[in-house]
Amino acid sequence: MVGDQQDMLLRMKRVLPLRWFPDDTPILDALLSGLALAWASVYGLLQVVKLQARIATAQGMWLDLVALDYFGSQVCRRAGESDGSYRLRIQRELIRERGTRQAVIAAITDLTARQPHLFEPANASDTGGYGAMDQAATGLAYGCAGGWGDLALPFQFFVTAYRPIGTGIAYLSGWNSSGGGYCNGALQYSSLSMMQTQVTDNDICEAITQVLPIGVVAWTRITN
Repeated sequence: MVGDQQDMLLRMKRVLPLRWFPDDTPILDALLSGLALAWASVYGLLQVVKLQARIATAQGMWLDLVALDYFGSQVCRRAGESDGSYRLRIQRELIRERGTRQAVIAAITDLTARQPHLFEPANASDTGGYGAMDQAATGLAYGCAGGWGDLALPFQFFVTAYRPIGTGIAYLSGWNSSGGGYCNGALQYSSLSMMQTQVTDNDICEAITQVLPIGVVAWTRITN
């Protein structure tokens, strides 16, 4: 700030007529230094505001406020998430595709890193057709792997979403594993809340809801 104050002082002196003052002006310098300190503080604050007013440069709580302004409580910072990672999620949500089948797939995949399975009862590419043995056309046929179609179920579909692959609990092995078990390795009772994952089932359902068109129902099953 001292350097900023000195710079501000020199800028203020440059706009004064030189013929008004001699070369040595200690009183004038003292007066202008006080003003320069105040203006330097204002100028520094403006630089901070400039940075925090843009998603590309916002940091800390200001980035959280950007997400709150655009998305409300839908896109919150995860525990321990860095500014860079959070910024990417915010930017991705701003331009996210919505209202399509691919939008649902992309929303879940971005969240869990695992592609979901979608089934639309009124979509022949999912159900195949009776006697449709041309596998190149639909990929499914009566008696092959697939599901029953139903044109009486418009504007709804089924989603099987997969939870993220967790990283486990540090220094602990699972039940009946080679590194765990009674009297063998590190073992303790734990719960799912101790797993190192930041995506909950509610997060997955919320992600689906945010990209669905109004009036469409997504029957959702979440599994490992």
